[in-house]
Amino acid sequence: MNSTTIQSAGSLRVLFTVCLAAVILPLNFVSGAVATPAIARELGGSAQALSWITNSFMLTFGCFLMAAGALADELGRKKVFISGVSLFALLSLLQAFSSSLLWIDLLRAAQGIAAAGALAGGAAALAQEFDGAARTRAFSLMGSSFGIGLAFGPLLAGVLIANFGWRSVFFSATVIAVLSLITGATRMRETRNPQATGIDWPGTVTFTAMLALLTWALMEIPQSGLHSPLVLSLLAAAAFLLALFVVVERRVKNPMLDLSLFRYIRFIGVQALPLATGFCFVVLLVILPMLFIGVENLSEERAGLMMMALSVPMLVVPLLAAWLTRWVSAGLLCTSGLVIAAAGLGWLSQAVLAQNMTAMIAPMVIIGIGTGLPWGLMDGLSVSVVPKERAGMATGIFSTTRVAGEGVSLAIVGAILSALTHSALTANFTAGDISQAAQRLATGNLAVAQQLIAQASTAQLQQLYAAALHPLLLCLMAITLVSALVVLLALRGNHQEAPDTVPAACQKDLSP
Repeated sequence: MNSTTIQSAGSLRVLFTVCLAAVILPLNFVSGAVATPAIARELGGSAQALSWITNSFMLTFGCFLMAAGALADELGRKKVFISGVSLFALLSLLQAFSSSLLWIDLLRAAQGIAAAGALAGGAAALAQEFDGAARTRAFSLMGSSFGIGLAFGPLLAGVLIANFGWRSVFFSATVIAVLSLITGATRMRETRNPQATGIDWPGTVTFTAMLALLTWALMEIPQSGLHSPLVLSLLAAAAFLLALFVVVERRVKNPMLDLSLFRYIRFIGVQALPLATGFCFVVLLVILPMLFIGVENLSEERAGLMMMALSVPMLVVPLLAAWLTRWVSAGLLCTSGLVIAAAGLGWLSQAVLAQNMTAMIAPMVIIGIGTGLPWGLMDGLSVSVVPKERAGMATGIFSTTRVAGEGVSLAIVGAILSALTHSALTANFTAGDISQAAQRLATGNLAVAQQLIAQASTAQLQQLYAAALHPLLLCLMAITLVSALVVLLALRGNHQEAPDTVPAACQKDLSP
């Protein structure tokens, strides 16, 4: 066996290790959403505290991705990857033994930081392990691994919760993380950027604080109202920190986020893709389990099977999308996918209004198919629309946009659903704690909502929830269509930005 074959085999083991780690990140996200009703039954907690089970993970994950990438460049990609996966496994184990909702929320937040290290270190390691077309294929496979986690996460979580309780969900994440470490982490080469200048702490702090305050404000709206002093203060502080972040990034020598890349329309178009899929797909991974389990009283196992209709297309369609790029431009494929997903959302809204669980399956499949088209292409597009020298920064920005955007979209959708639910309850009931009941119903806790409004029957609350979810799905459809138009205009044609069109300020050596 020659040295090239040995190196190739080692590269494939590294690819498998990184892809296996990539599976547990969405798996952990969707499993937490499916487990939330079971956690609420055992540990209780307010609607806002229960929402943080999902939002705290997504918030810290998105906030620290860029910082984790800088840390990987300086300390070593292998070291950051192994540290991130190891910490992720430990925190999952601690969650499995938690007896307090507060501790689960805090551990989930810490786990988001670990996930950022795992993803940033793993992605940077792949960029050093592969070149050219092989690099594009490697990143596409990593994106497909996310699809696997999304596809089987709801079913795995449902089966585990139904048979072993919600704690088993976190045990399973620990097991998969450990498997990732022992399969090929030792074959990973340690690489660093010799020109790394460390973490951009002013940018990291202002960006993290801005996203945290924005998410807090959005989650506070259902309880305090949009015009409350607290919400307005949080939004104003978030806006100030955003402006401060832009000023800081324009002045520091080595910014966390290279704002000059946003001069290119194709780069902006790529950032629109994860934002669009966040609204048309990712939010459904949280909302629909709450509908199935908390409102319609389906078992976790059956809810997991229902969710497969939405996520299974992610196993096939992304690969199909990559194959279709031989004849159709990536921009047109992404636009078509978002239009298909928007049509599925419109169809799903009608099935939800009719409270027909069986009729929901077909539109969920359509949404999954539509989302799968851009999902299979946007990871590769994130590095193809900029020169190779900027691939690391472009990937970091894209990943941050994806994860942070998903967290913000969850908070926005949660606030809208709570407001719509509150309006529906107010129009039908006058007695009881309407505000608290609306928050509980919006988070899928029908039993507690019924206790807060004694005169409400189960059937009434189910109907009102469906009536509130219907216009929300139509709003998501409109957002998806607008995003499709943005992508169409930004990603027209197959051309890439030529390396000489990127200013010298954007050039940075990423060699190991």
